[in-house]
Amino acid sequence: MKKLRWQLLILILALAAIAILLLGQQPSVQPVDTISEQPQPVSGGVYSEALIGSPARFNPVLDFFNPVDRDIDRLLYSSLVKFDARGLPQPDLAESWGISQDGTVYNFSLREDAVWHDGQPVTAGDVVFTIELLRDPALPVPEDLREFWSEIEVEALDDKLLQIRLPEPFAPFLDYLTFGVLPDHLLADVDPEAIIDHDFNLQPVGSGPYRFDQFLVEDEQITGVSLRAFEDYYGQRAFIDDVVFRFYPDAPAALAAYQQGEVMGISRVTPDILPDVLAEPGLNLFTGRLPQLTLILFNLDNPETPFFQEREVRRALMQALNRQRMIDRLFQGQAILANGPIFPGTWAFLDTSSDLPAYDQQAAVDTLKAAEYTIPAEGGNVRAKEDVFLAFTLLYPADMGYTALAQAIQDSWAQIGVEVTLEEVPYDELISDYLDPRQYQAALVDLNLSRSPDPDPYPFWHQAQITGGQNYAQWDDRPASEYLEQARITFDLGERTRLYRNFQVRFARELPALPLFYPVYSYAVSAEVQGISIGPLFDPSDRLATLPEWYLRAATGETTESP
Repeated sequence: MKKLRWQLLILILALAAIAILLLGQQPSVQPVDTISEQPQPVSGGVYSEALIGSPARFNPVLDFFNPVDRDIDRLLYSSLVKFDARGLPQPDLAESWGISQDGTVYNFSLREDAVWHDGQPVTAGDVVFTIELLRDPALPVPEDLREFWSEIEVEALDDKLLQIRLPEPFAPFLDYLTFGVLPDHLLADVDPEAIIDHDFNLQPVGSGPYRFDQFLVEDEQITGVSLRAFEDYYGQRAFIDDVVFRFYPDAPAALAAYQQGEVMGISRVTPDILPDVLAEPGLNLFTGRLPQLTLILFNLDNPETPFFQEREVRRALMQALNRQRMIDRLFQGQAILANGPIFPGTWAFLDTSSDLPAYDQQAAVDTLKAAEYTIPAEGGNVRAKEDVFLAFTLLYPADMGYTALAQAIQDSWAQIGVEVTLEEVPYDELISDYLDPRQYQAALVDLNLSRSPDPDPYPFWHQAQITGGQNYAQWDDRPASEYLEQARITFDLGERTRLYRNFQVRFARELPALPLFYPVYSYAVSAEVQGISIGPLFDPSDRLATLPEWYLRAATGETTESP
């Protein structure tokens, strides 16, 4: 399910400042009774947010390609499991689960108190029904996801007990259970192909913390949708009674709506409105790391560029890049320096920054000299060893905002005697004509692991994926592959963590590709809204995961007396 996507979201990374006050001051030896007042959330109020785009169908089986639908579905529907900010699975509709010793059978026990918005109980049959839709060729489900579910057996053992059988052990399997579950009792008699245009998609019934209320219509056009807190939700009832999403064509229109008092939040802050958002009084900015990694891929098995097989050459190329300066100057500082292919903030992450070559142009030159690449005596500016010149073509995706970045990389490498020719290639062609057939030398790309909390770097870096898979770099490294193999079939979290950390150390030392940065996602919400929290995002809709905990009203509560 993990694919390449070139999509640069140049947004802001907000850093919390910690003030250390009265350092070393000793508490009074005289006990004093103090009573502090703490705000206590109170139910009520309406929160409104501007979504950029248009709705299509409020159906989790049909929302893969529409962010607006996914945002709304996030509040309407529930899933078997959900993931916390560290990427660890948590109960949702499934209150517990067990895994067989061989890792191929999963039993899920569903909550007894989970009901649909129409009052009917949620059953294991609903989950089976939804999975059947995910593998139905009549529906616009991503092909790799459909193929994944086509090999898996699913059975409702009774109304609240579900069994899923895999053909082989697969530790990241829980990743695939975050889909929104659909009600069998409302759609079972509908032909799958007819579901695409069924009225259900505009009058949805889910089991999430909010239920569908009504559309907002102006001049016979749908301009928004209203959701209402679901009183019988199995979790804690949402504090905010009503959530209204209004639709706007772009970010400037969304900001104008906020300034005119139409909405309290802006779902996505893009670079063109970022300065105005920062200057807007009473508007708070929130950011989270996206599940994307911008990096430079090398074709390690291209006979035209044999120098890419030399680790010291790859490390010298890394030493020559001032990545932080690129982030600061090109992206207004709105990205996070990347260490490798596993994301910071997640359970498997290891900080390998000390193993990565630091920026140092002179050190890069020295590294190349040590590898016997020098400027030819007969003249020129390109380093060479014997008859092999350090010259290659760097591909980058067209119309994705990468031109300035590609030029900065080109300039940096020119300063150490490496000649780079830039070639802009349309998105689809970059995949089909260059990466898939391995007909490239180097490429500036994004790895996109959206909706995949489990790190599982296997698809991009394992030896088995060199031919026909997504190991586009053709990295043929047995130790790294062994770590990834074992991590895929190991269910002990401590052992998986150790394996992935070993992999990250290996990656940092060998540098089969050059990690640049992780993009971030920003959105803005009025200071009137309290209780907002955000962590790393596995999908932009994750920013709404804690919305039931947000509140607009608060009462003052007494705390216990303290000396």
